[in-house]
Order: sequence, then structure tokens, then C-alpha cells
Amino acid sequence: MTQLPSDPFRAFRLREDGNGGELTRLSLDDLNAGDVTIRAEYSSVNYKDALAGTGRGKIARRLPLVGGIDVAGTVVESAGGFSAGDPVLVTGCGLSEDHDGGYAEYVRVPADFVIPLPDDFDAFTAMTLGTAGFTAALALQRLEENGLTPDAGPIVVTGATGGVGSIAIDLLSAQGYEVVAVSGKPDAEAWLKELGATRVIDRDALTTKGRPMEKAVWGGAIDNVGGAMLGELLRTTAPWGSIASIGLAGGHELDTTVMPFILRGVSLLGISSANCPRDRRERAWARLGSDWKPRHLDAIRAGTVDLDGLGDVFERMLAGETRGRTVVRIAD
Repeated sequence: MTQLPSDPFRAFRLREDGNGGELTRLSLDDLNAGDVTIRAEYSSVNYKDALAGTGRGKIARRLPLVGGIDVAGTVVESAGGFSAGDPVLVTGCGLSEDHDGGYAEYVRVPADFVIPLPDDFDAFTAMTLGTAGFTAALALQRLEENGLTPDAGPIVVTGATGGVGSIAIDLLSAQGYEVVAVSGKPDAEAWLKELGATRVIDRDALTTKGRPMEKAVWGGAIDNVGGAMLGELLRTTAPWGSIASIGLAGGHELDTTVMPFILRGVSLLGISSANCPRDRRERAWARLGSDWKPRHLDAIRAGTVDLDGLGDVFERMLAGETRGRTVVRIAD
């Protein structure tokens, strides 16, 4: 069984000056307090990780701090709720924001952060999904709770080549939805259709400001972009359709009117994975481990890197040169 480390261990730590991060070595005494110590096996790369790791986004609320908003591994020591040897995962919950994150060989967190690994998963599978897969599952969960069904009409997924977008396409198509992927990458069309998209449209088709309401086209959407694109989705969603708002890659401002809400009954549903209530978090992971387990994880997984390869992945992600999910190998 894995023991607590007696020697310093590797970690990718965000620098105190806010100018990105660097590989270093830490001891357990350097980590935040917590009830559960985990021997990390895998993490992943999310857009927030790239912003924090390059210093181009103010993600961390305090510095220095270990980066990485995801981690999966094995419990080494626990003050309650878990036993040594338990396979577990943590996503969000303030990792790499106000608590040391998952880019370290050992991670120490409060027990409330920790979710048992689904029975059908290993740590590698869990981190192929990570926050992106969890967020996509939360979005589908909220949409269906709000009454969305496959007969509502085509469902748009914006930012389709990203982690959330690609997994959302897989989840929606498996549940019988007609999925329309929105992307600015023409060379990704075949890949998006492989994941389950019935058609792919260019992102420019959803960025033109029109009248307060336009022809109703979409039954609903999972939007990773925000800004003008979200405004256009609101104007063109069918009566009683629902939009799950997840990201702001296209801007944080929203130019719209109340008309889609009061004349068509359109719902705009906010999705926040970082501070999701535990019961909802557990339900989403349970579904991902059973009937919602994505069918195309091998295609969604872009590759695996070690901690020393993070810098390159961060740069390519921020330049729009990545797609799908990159898994981070932590354990030797």
C-alpha cells in the first residue's frame, strides 16, 4: 500500500508573482490542510488550468498554489469517510483557486471534496472526463430536469471541439438527441460527426446580432462561448427550449432582451461545476459511470503528458490549437 512520502515530491506550482507556474518539489507540510491525503495518479488540462498556468487569467485567489483543478488517485491517509487504498477523484471544489490543486504527486483536501471513483472507472478514465465531463453531465442533468427531451428539436453545442463540447456531443447523441456542433475549425468536422454530431456549422452563423427574436430553430443548447453567440441562441431557441450556459470564451457580456423568456418561455440555466452541491455532484458522476458513460473516450482523448509537458499544452490550448481532452500523468 502507498505510504506517505518521506522525501519531497514533484508539483507544478503557480508562482507568487502571478506569472504562471513552474515545476518544483514540495513536502506535505507545504500543502494546505485537509482530511484526506491522496497519492495522485492522473489529472487533466482544462481552460482554467491554462489561464492560471501561464498567468494570463486571474484564477487563483491566493499564491503560491499548486495548479490543477482535477485529480484522481488513491487515498493514502484519511481522518474519516475514506480508507487507505480507496480509489477517488476530486474536480473543482476550489482546487487551484484557493486550495492546492491536483498537479502534484500528493494532494491533501477536505473530505467533502472527495468522490469515490465509479466502479467501472480507473483514474485514467476519470481524468479523461475530469471537470469537462462532469460539467457536460451537469448540463444534461439540468436540461432534462427542466423538461428537455429528444423530440424538442436539434440541440446546439457551441465550442464543440473543447473538452466540455466534445463530451456533451457524445452524451447527447447517445440519449437520442439530434446534435448540431458549432465550431470555427473546419478540419474537425469529421471528428465531431464521429462523436455523434449530425451536422457541423461555422461559429460565424451564430454571432450576428438580429432582432429581439428570430425564427425558432433550436430545441436547446449547451453553450461554452457566451457573449454574442449566447445572445443569438436565445433569439433562435424554440418555445420552452432550454440553454445550459457553461463558458465565456466569447465574452462575459450578454446582450439580449426579456422577450425570449416571456414570449417563448425559453430557460437559461447556469452551470457551475466548481461549487456544485455534493448530492448533485455524486449523481452526475454515478451517471457518467453507468448509463451516461461516453462511447468515444478514445477519440476524445487528445493525448497524455507529464507534469513537465504542461507548459506546451497550456500555450496550444490558449492558441486554439487543441481539441478534446489532454490527460496529465502524475504518478511515476
